[in-house]
Amino acid sequence: MNASSTDRIERQILLKAPRAKVWHALTDAESFGQWFGVKFQGQRFVPGEVTQGAITYPGFEHLLMRVVVRELQPQRLFSFNWHPYAVDPAVDYSTEEPTLVEFTLEEVEGGTLLRTVESGFDKVPAARREEAFRMNSGGWDEQIGNIERYVS
Repeated sequence: MNASSTDRIERQILLKAPRAKVWHALTDAESFGQWFGVKFQGQRFVPGEVTQGAITYPGFEHLLMRVVVRELQPQRLFSFNWHPYAVDPAVDYSTEEPTLVEFTLEEVEGGTLLRTVESGFDKVPAARREEAFRMNSGGWDEQIGNIERYVS
């Protein structure tokens, strides 16, 4: 299921993997980085703290991914804030309102239902809102496939 409004992007997939395995892939920073395309070596996701690493995705290696972890509800919810499509190293995105990314897990017959929601695009500055939404929408399509391959 792929749903979206102008403020949020939603993706949902049934992963044929146990919830504990999916949870580890999401919340162990190094595992997350392997499927997401970021080097988070030696770092951990801790609520209230910043985690950052070099993006390894071709064409974006000059960028850092920086997230502020919000919630870690074991085996159920992992969330963080970030600045969507913050790809211009000459721009200071820190004054912008970040979006919220939420990963929700549910044990279902046949595996784990993973729901991903990124919300808050209506607060992204108008000059870059449409492109950030479009690029992240396509990005989530790709990342859902990446985690599916990673946990299979």
